[in-house]
Amino acid sequence: MSQFLPPDFDRTATVGLIAGRGVYPRLIAEKALAAGIDMRLIAFEGEAAQETIDVFPEDKRQIINVGRVGSWLKALRTFGCKYTIAAGQVKPGKLFRDLKPDFKATALLVKLKRKNAHTIFGAIANELAANGQTALDARCFLDDQMATPGLMTKAYEKVEDTYIQHGIEIATEMARLDIGQGVVVRKGTVLAVEAFEGTDPMLKRAGGFKADQLVFVKTVKRQQDYRFDVPVFGLRTLEIMAEHRIGTAVLKAGSVIMVEKEKILATAAKKKIQLIGF
Repeated sequence: MSQFLPPDFDRTATVGLIAGRGVYPRLIAEKALAAGIDMRLIAFEGEAAQETIDVFPEDKRQIINVGRVGSWLKALRTFGCKYTIAAGQVKPGKLFRDLKPDFKATALLVKLKRKNAHTIFGAIANELAANGQTALDARCFLDDQMATPGLMTKAYEKVEDTYIQHGIEIATEMARLDIGQGVVVRKGTVLAVEAFEGTDPMLKRAGGFKADQLVFVKTVKRQQDYRFDVPVFGLRTLEIMAEHRIGTAVLKAGSVIMVEKEKILATAAKKKIQLIGF
């Protein structure tokens, strides 16, 4: 069903989808259900799209605030889930405002000396294991949506390979330092680095320079935890690139999910934006 499933995956077991923002969770749900997987939904209140929620009947879904960790662990037990898949973003500001952490979330956060995506989600994975669930690779069922090596579109802009390699090196180092997973470079100069605000605001900042031959590079950490932290390249990002005249995106093959890939490739052709996998 998917190269990203563990070899001993029990296809008769129930999978809990923990869903945040965007199209990504809905896409996983549709593909998993089409493959005959028994799935339930834990939708983050105010984050998960109604289109994702509507995929599931009322008795197979619960809508819970992201900070109520104890509540969604209980829901997973009630649904009898053996596995979980976490997909979709949470608004960055939600981690500072309106989190409404319950006792379980508060206790989890207090134990962490360093609070970042890796430590927080690693702790949540431990809680899931203790709760009886195995967290799956969040690329599961999306094999046909991954970035692939080489040119994925026509070559619309001439950019020297030296400059692309420079962007890859900078993005790799930023990911290693856990700052972010994306950068924008131009002819050996770093124009913008992704941090907590996310990819799209970074692209807008870079576009403010109004320069040519801008290259956006999206990569992953060397020890990427694909259970909770999978980089996504979507139509919204492509539209922002076009709006700000960023003509090249370089994506880590096999790691970056191109959500609704067919639409992305068609839109990239229309906007004359070249997509390259490395």
